[in-house]
Amino acid sequence: MTTITTIPMTTDAAADTRDLLALSQWLSPAFPLGGYAFSHGLEQAVAACDVTAADGFKDWLHDVLRHGAGRSDAILLALAHRGGDAGHLAALAQAMAPSRERWAETIAQGRAFVQTTNAILGTELAPAALPVVVGIQARRLALPVETVAGLYLQAFAGNLTSIATRIVPLGQTAAQGVLAGLAGPIAEIAAAAAAATEDDLASGAPGADLAAMLHETQGVRLFQS
Repeated sequence: MTTITTIPMTTDAAADTRDLLALSQWLSPAFPLGGYAFSHGLEQAVAACDVTAADGFKDWLHDVLRHGAGRSDAILLALAHRGGDAGHLAALAQAMAPSRERWAETIAQGRAFVQTTNAILGTELAPAALPVVVGIQARRLALPVETVAGLYLQAFAGNLTSIATRIVPLGQTAAQGVLAGLAGPIAEIAAAAAAATEDDLASGAPGADLAAMLHETQGVRLFQS
């Protein structure tokens, strides 16, 4: 008979686990952000037949993460987490939104995030763009900014993967394969964001940005962006 020895958690390890669970809760689909209502322009890309299968979705999502809002959001989050001026970063985040719907996407989710975290944490944080308020609230967690940015990007990619599963449509296995294949890039983007400065902010995903703009006039829409 095999005997299993259980090693009790140290206080520090227990605290780290608690904080990781808190962050996972904030970024989970169960948290009331309303992310399921925003496709980030993916609905338009699918309607235009720019994304028709798993490979096309993987390329589209990779570009958004590496060159578009994924990268810039991770940097904004990191700057906020490191104590950057909240008002300045909030204004910068809004200015970087390339369309009305993308602006609404980050503001609506940021407002929902603040409303719920203020209630459960007893804080009085003012609403702002989602990556900024996540970065600010995550200061209270004993987690490195790289971890916070990585989980933020994973949640962002996971939401879009769930949407792609339904509207491309993709099989669940194929969709999860796409998400699993982006773990490496997500980790790299998070690591770079952790050391980035405001001068590193830039966005270069014109296809996704144009899709978000065109979505505003799309005839039949399931999503708000």
